[in-house]
Amino acid sequence: MVAEAFPSEVPDTYAGDAVFELHRGGKIEVTSSVQVRDADDLSKAYTPGVARVCTAIAEDPALVRTYTWKSNVVAVVTDGTAVLGLGDIGPAASLPVMEGKALLFKEFGGVDSVPIALDCTDVDEFVDTVARMAPSFGGINLEDISAPRCFEIERRLKERLDIPVFHDDQHGTAVVVLAALRNALRVTEKSIEDIRVVISGAGAAGVACARILLQAGVGDLAVVDSKGVLHEDRGDLTPVKLSLARDTNSAQLSGRLVDALDGADVFVGVSGGTVPEEAIARMAPGAMIFALANPNPEVHPDLAHRHAAVVATGRSDFPNQINNVLAFPGIFRGAFDANASRITEGMKLAAADALAGLISAADLRPDYIIPSPFDERVAPAVADAVSAAARREGVARD
Repeated sequence: MVAEAFPSEVPDTYAGDAVFELHRGGKIEVTSSVQVRDADDLSKAYTPGVARVCTAIAEDPALVRTYTWKSNVVAVVTDGTAVLGLGDIGPAASLPVMEGKALLFKEFGGVDSVPIALDCTDVDEFVDTVARMAPSFGGINLEDISAPRCFEIERRLKERLDIPVFHDDQHGTAVVVLAALRNALRVTEKSIEDIRVVISGAGAAGVACARILLQAGVGDLAVVDSKGVLHEDRGDLTPVKLSLARDTNSAQLSGRLVDALDGADVFVGVSGGTVPEEAIARMAPGAMIFALANPNPEVHPDLAHRHAAVVATGRSDFPNQINNVLAFPGIFRGAFDANASRITEGMKLAAADALAGLISAADLRPDYIIPSPFDERVAPAVADAVSAAARREGVARD
């Protein structure tokens, strides 16, 4: 007997709610890519024919990419400790988000994926679990894992596996922020080498944004956490924050966020909280404000527009949405197309450049510095750029 696909009983509390109705039974399913219509099809798809394919792969493991789904499937893995703006809600409650991620992989990048919520928070256990299931997948997308554990987990999996490992909360955000900044600089006619950037938040997204902006050429960048500007003299920094402090804050700033924003050209908020208007008012002329906290930006756009030339948020109901879906489907599509062993810094920079390049000079304006997620050019452009970068950097195996 075939199980009912969609449970018929819905708690009265949620009956009629359009969001809950959309999620009823889950948002994704597994479908067959071949038909089994008769005994001949069955003998090819399963026994005895499948044994020939298994034997061939055992003799030449590289054939697994050709004769299984491995070359086009990502594991979307979380432990539920840092889910969206919800925090540590656990693996079960994280599953709707992971399903959503899998849906976006397929819809925007043509990439299959499987949501996996692990009931463990120990770094060793997490890494071992993911590494042991890795033979089934062509890539690993880490999602919604709390800092600083996420940095260690990603580093160790990259060292251990020969397939792309990508923490989207870090690098997806960073890629889209850089793309938007490149076009914001075109609007304001400023140079990336001459601007001063202040990032509020030293978690996964803040660290990754700082790293990619440094690589892109930002020379003056300060990162602020809940206790103030990161600098080497602070005795309360984690190893990740201390490393970042050594590579940033060339102006030797100290104090709080409001102090760091004095004369700054760019504010990138990835931490939540509220930035007072008087701090924004102290930014340089032609300022750029990326207030990315959801659902409440650190600076409301209406307020930000009083003092900034370009404003971006993480929300879809305001212009210039910094949305990770602009990056991760195309990045994995490009990595898979090149059969890349990993995702390099050069591949991320290439993705950002490709995104920025989709906005022509004729179309560029303060409220249009980044394409829409529904722009059909996005994923192919990012994929082509990432694939080409993988070949240039020597990590392609196609």
